[in-house]
This record gives sequence, structure tokens and C-alpha cells, in this order.
Amino acid sequence: MFAVVLFQPEIPPNTGNIIRMCANSGAELHLVEPLGFNISDKSCRRAGLDYHEYARVMRHADWAACKRALTGRRLFAMTTKGNASPYDTTLQESDVFVFGRETSGLPPEIMAEFGEANRLRLPMLPGQRSLNLSNAAAVTVFEAWRQIGFRGAR
Repeated sequence: MFAVVLFQPEIPPNTGNIIRMCANSGAELHLVEPLGFNISDKSCRRAGLDYHEYARVMRHADWAACKRALTGRRLFAMTTKGNASPYDTTLQESDVFVFGRETSGLPPEIMAEFGEANRLRLPMLPGQRSLNLSNAAAVTVFEAWRQIGFRGAR
């Protein structure tokens, strides 16, 4: 199934919401350290409620370790600086969606690893900065899942 990567997330409730979304969609969640909070943080646990046990959450010491764990899979940087959209990109069940920090996105050196076709942007009205991280992850995963016919859903 799809994978969501959160590169050094900073806001516990966003990660909690994404854990819940991953549990409900079957997507994997990969967290790249350092995290801006303790994963057992009360607000993270509250947002994820009791879904933590149903989600596949992997933690990686750094970006290099995360990439090694995802070897062989197609990676997309989710960025406001992309030109392509998940809605006009044919997505595959093993695809990986990489999201940056809430306050600064992906660092330039990591963004440079993604070609133009692998930088996806969610459509928004002109003049808007970005969606909330957990909303952006949910919109992306559900579009990818829709493209494969919601395989596994009931």
C-alpha cells in the first residue's frame, strides 16, 4: 500500500491525525527524526485516539535510513513548489508521499533529490500558502487510493 513520510514533523496533533488516517486507509507511516515532540505526547495520542495499534508506523534516525527502507519504491515530494498534481499523475499502490516540516517544508537539499515529475502540488486558489499537513496527507492518500479503486476497502 502507499506510504506517507513525515520529515521531522513538529506538531503532535498533525502526526496523530495522520496516524489515524493511515490506520483507516492502510497506508504506512514513516517518521524521520528528529521529531519536534515525543511520539507519546498527549496531544499526539489524543488525535490518533486508539488507532496507533492499527497503523504501521516506522521511525527512522534520518532521511538516509528512511530512503533505504523505501528502496525500490517511487517517491514523490509533496510541495507547494511542484507543477504536477496527484490528480493528473498516474499513481501506483507502492508510491511514497514525502511531506516536509509544517513550518518550512522539505529542506532544499532533500527537495533537490526529486525531479520535477516527482514534485506534486495539491491544487489551491491563487495566493494561498498551503493546506494543514494532516489535511494534505489525507487528500493525497485518498486520491491515490481512489486511483487504484479503493483496493481493500469495504
